[in-house]
Amino acid sequence: MVLKTVETPSTKLDWLKWLIATLLIIAGLVANYYYNDQPWPLRLLAWLFLLGVVAAITSQTFQGKRALIFARESRMELRKVFWPTRQETMQTTLFVAIMVVVLALVLWGIDSILMWLIGWLTGQRG
Repeated sequence: MVLKTVETPSTKLDWLKWLIATLLIIAGLVANYYYNDQPWPLRLLAWLFLLGVVAAITSQTFQGKRALIFARESRMELRKVFWPTRQETMQTTLFVAIMVVVLALVLWGIDSILMWLIGWLTGQRG
């Protein structure tokens, strides 16, 4: 695992970038409500464009840069994951299914014994 420390301090204008991004989202919500009579594919394209602009703005902040670094490193770690073969997956799934059935039968047996015992102790069964 690669651990990198990002020592870039947050800039003075980060708050302004976040404010602009927030105002753009609010403006998008208002516009979506105001232009409700427009076809939804057109409004969807407008939302995708707006979210792209907001992502571009927020990626220039300190937190945005850290999030991008985290996403890249997560992707690199995901490539290192050992994925089981189809045969291993099928065998494991079959084993789990068999164990669930066996455990269900054991619990059913214990429940039956306890119900019989409680019935015998209370005199409801002869």
